Amino acid sequence: MAETLTGRCLCGACTFTAQEGEMGAGICHCGMCRHWSGGMYISVDCGTSVTFAEGSPTGSYKGSSWGERIFCKECGSSLLWQTQDGANQHVSIQCFEDPGQFELGIELFIDRKPGNYALTGERKTMTEAEVFAMFAPEGGTE
Repeated sequence: MAETLTGRCLCGACTFTAQEGEMGAGICHCGMCRHWSGGMYISVDCGTSVTFAEGSPTGSYKGSSWGERIFCKECGSSLLWQTQDGANQHVSIQCFEDPGQFELGIELFIDRKPGNYALTGERKTMTEAEVFAMFAPEGGTE
């Protein structure tokens, strides 16, 4: 069984447990993630394992017909992106006490990455079309 991870928002009002999923950690360069997180969105795949503590003041923003972004209603922290059915939960790596514990294995929307920064190291990359083919229903967008 995978190790249970604990995470929280900036103010501590939202706390949760989760387990790292098969995809590990990755980076998203899509326009929505960049606007939402203030930069590239670095997250950890947690499958369907995220469980918020009772009373956590979470909010949801449905930015497309298939994806939603969960945030803290108190401090506004970006907590996780997930498919609306909850089957694919990707938690902000910054919610965990030690974000350096996760190996970054993939960059999504590589064709949407701004040209003014680059990351070191080699990892798998996926284009916008490849990501939509993996997550979005037929004809879906961000």
